[in-house]
Order: sequence, then structure tokens, then C-alpha cells
Amino acid sequence: MEEVKHAVQDEYADDFSWCYGCGRLNENGLHVRTGWDGDKTVSYYTPREDQIAVPGVVYGGLIASIIDCHSTGSASLALHRKNGHEPGSGVEPPRFVTASLHVDYLKPTPHGVTLKLVGTVEEIHPKRFRVLTEVMANGEVCAKGDVVAVVIPDGFMDK
Repeated sequence: MEEVKHAVQDEYADDFSWCYGCGRLNENGLHVRTGWDGDKTVSYYTPREDQIAVPGVVYGGLIASIIDCHSTGSASLALHRKNGHEPGSGVEPPRFVTASLHVDYLKPTPHGVTLKLVGTVEEIHPKRFRVLTEVMANGEVCAKGDVVAVVIPDGFMDK
């Protein structure tokens, strides 16, 4: 199975590592891990047995969740690289939240295979990025996501 060796999520501060989709500290989470593959971003995810819509087909809400976290991770990678850093450099990457998420389901996503997510990042503002993500199973695109991600504002964690 392919995997991401240097994921941006591995570099997030502990306070920002609890996300259900990509938080490394959330033991029940999905653990989406996003890294570079040339000028595109990539993640791999193998759905669990219970993540089905009907037998043999992945639940659409799961598809939306992994697109969401892959895309915010992709935005983080892009801004981190723009700032002169890569995962593993010892510099904490910026964190993003989702401003909008749109998913088109093109065909049923088969269960029982590892899904590959490939993202293309476009900067639309210094603190806003648009990420187009394709979800592939067995080399075929099953879903496409369009996410606008924004840098987490100061005070986001203040209660």
C-alpha cells in the first residue's frame, strides 16, 4: 500500500491535532495524511468495514470528510512551501479551516480498496486557498471536491 511519508498533519501543534478527519491525536479519527507528489498533493485512505452506504460502496459522508481534510492539509502545504518550508523542516505549518466544501459524486466509490486523493492548489488570496481534489479508486475518479480553505484566525481557540 502506498503511504505519505512526510505528512503536513504530523507537524501540527498538539492543540490543532484533534480533528476527526486528520488529527493524529484523535484515536477514533480517520487520520488523513497529506503530502506532496510533485506539484500536486496526495493522501491515501482505506475505508473501514463500517464506512459503507450499502455493501460494496463507500459512504458519501466519508468521501466528503476525507476531501475536506485532504484539502485543508493541501492548503497548509502550499502556504508552508510558499513560506520556504517543507514537512520535516522543524517549522510548524499554518493551519486552515474550511470556508466552503462542494463535492460531486461521479460514480459509486467501491469499498475494499485504498482510495487515492490528489489535490491541486490555487492561491486566491494570501489567507485563502482553493483546492480541487479528486478521489480515485482503482485508478478511476469517483468523486471531485472543491474546497475553499482559510488560515485559522488569531483567537480561534480562545474560549
